[in-house]
Amino acid sequence: MRGHWRISNPNDTLGTMNLDRITIDPRQMNGQPCIRGLRLTVKRLLKLLSLYPDRGDLRREFPEVDDEDIRQALAFAAGSMDDEILALSGPHEVAA
Repeated sequence: MRGHWRISNPNDTLGTMNLDRITIDPRQMNGQPCIRGLRLTVKRLLKLLSLYPDRGDLRREFPEVDDEDIRQALAFAAGSMDDEILALSGPHEVAA
């Protein structure tokens, strides 16, 4: 069973994103979100982005990764984060 992700958040200015390159298959990589069914998890790609700040270097080492894979991995990660405003106790400002 393979699935594709969609992110829909009414508070998000980006609206609904179709993340058709993010796949989930319980038989592959223990069901972790992967890029295009490859044995490359979203988490691993995010780590690679931090190790290779120059995307040209990243592409030379991992030619199977393209800009849309990176964009969707970042969108998936951002959509997975909870973004809320919390009031701090004391005389502090409100933090975002």
